[in-house]
Amino acid sequence: MTAQESQQPSGDPAALPPGAAAVAAGYAFEGPALDLGALLWDGSCLPGAPVKVPLSVLNRHGLIAGATGTGKTKTLQLMAEQLSAHGVPVFLADVKGDVSGVSAPGQDGERVRERAAEVGQEWTAAGFPAEFYALGGIGPGIPLRATVTDFGPLLLAKVLQLNRTQEQSLGLIFHYADTKGLELVDLKDLRAVVAFLVSEEGRAELKGIGGLSTATAGVILRSITAFEQEGASAFFGEPEFDTAELLRTAPDGRGLVSVLELPAVRERPRLFSTFLMWLLADLFHDLPEAGDPEKPKLVFFFDEAHLLFDGASKAFLESITQTVRLIRSKGVGVFFVTQTPRDVPSEVLGQLGNRVQHALRAFTPDDAKALTATVRTFPKSAYDLEEVLTGLGTGEAVVTVLDERGAPTPVAATRLRAPRSLMGPVDAAVLEAAVSASPLHARYAQAVDRESAYERLTDAQRAAEAEAERAAAGEPAREAAGGGDGRREPAGPRGGRREESLAEQVVGSGVFRSLARSVGTRLGREITRSLFGTARRGR
Repeated sequence: MTAQESQQPSGDPAALPPGAAAVAAGYAFEGPALDLGALLWDGSCLPGAPVKVPLSVLNRHGLIAGATGTGKTKTLQLMAEQLSAHGVPVFLADVKGDVSGVSAPGQDGERVRERAAEVGQEWTAAGFPAEFYALGGIGPGIPLRATVTDFGPLLLAKVLQLNRTQEQSLGLIFHYADTKGLELVDLKDLRAVVAFLVSEEGRAELKGIGGLSTATAGVILRSITAFEQEGASAFFGEPEFDTAELLRTAPDGRGLVSVLELPAVRERPRLFSTFLMWLLADLFHDLPEAGDPEKPKLVFFFDEAHLLFDGASKAFLESITQTVRLIRSKGVGVFFVTQTPRDVPSEVLGQLGNRVQHALRAFTPDDAKALTATVRTFPKSAYDLEEVLTGLGTGEAVVTVLDERGAPTPVAATRLRAPRSLMGPVDAAVLEAAVSASPLHARYAQAVDRESAYERLTDAQRAAEAEAERAAAGEPAREAAGGGDGRREPAGPRGGRREESLAEQVVGSGVFRSLARSVGTRLGREITRSLFGTARRGR
């Protein structure tokens, strides 16, 4: 067979072995689809039996799994390229720093040509439109930031490693800050509110809705301090990232590939995995219902997914499960990328209809257990999956996806196509130039530190101390803050001014009332929260 013949998109089914023909028939889709590769059968690659995944089912979520070095990153790069070509925006988390090459044409070579001939691929080099981000601007990329309020108590409790009781107390702190109009923009705002609520005045504020113990507050404050010492302060603040930016397409109609560069923070996996979940939760809140569109609005690749579930509370896992289940109807597909399906809770795994399983190793008893557990998650097939999964080479995988009717396809051992873009990182100078040239750079590059809870509580504390000094010196009481009508506070037990609580001074101030009257402000009202306690923002 010549190279040209091997590159034909389909072959004669009658020429395939009977078992292979039955598998190939399960991937004969009518609508647009992503080409993953070609069927492996009895040790041979059959270019006439392409393995695909329909574009219309990619909002049904999926899993890309396999041992380190088996080709998971190249698989998500391959899928991202084709999604972009179909006009679907893509989000990729680049943990190792080698996905930025999606923006540059790949390099031709003998190995690429051999792989293309084996799987029936007409390979041409191509780069795809990309935008590069970095958490808080640490590393190359447009800074991604979130306010503490919008991040919410459940996600923050996860990154602070709080237990269930401490998580509930953090939720109470957020509730109090919302109702009193104390915006939690950054971590120093949160620290200021926690410190106030364990003061004498603050404890009185919480009597009606449950208190905050000094011990619990101490744990939360220490966790915040440790978190800040890790450099996490940069991730919280303003301008906050608008997740609608991830839904853009390029002028030529191709979907924009948003790459979150994470090498600079790879030592803080709990943070970036939880931040990825915030992005999903925020998208869930902002997007309208879409039902089952012909193609997804966005496909989100969630790398190092096991870090998200490790040590998660029951409430957190329930929120993840519900978000994954419901975001499908918003037209967003989520692919979790991890080493074994066991890394993903069964409640979430059951919702992942599209599976690309790379090779697994069985060097230890634990490895053998993981292999057996993985095999049980696949439909019955003609393969000895334990043997196949341990014998796959790099760039090969076992695939089963949903067909256009939503039914699972036959299990197919597959040799995957080669990505058309650069299989490796672009030069640092090229990456920095792309970031600087982005229209988003001017919008998000410079951090803003405006007045929020920390400043208001600090000002109120100073005012209270100054008023106490005046009272001690026998000076007349000052007019009520923000009153302006000549009224004075009622006299205290010794004829002095009744001292306002700190929260009363903040909420009663003219500055606060002015802000509360502003159109679109979030102050002075309870913030509507999503499944994770993240705030819905008016835009």
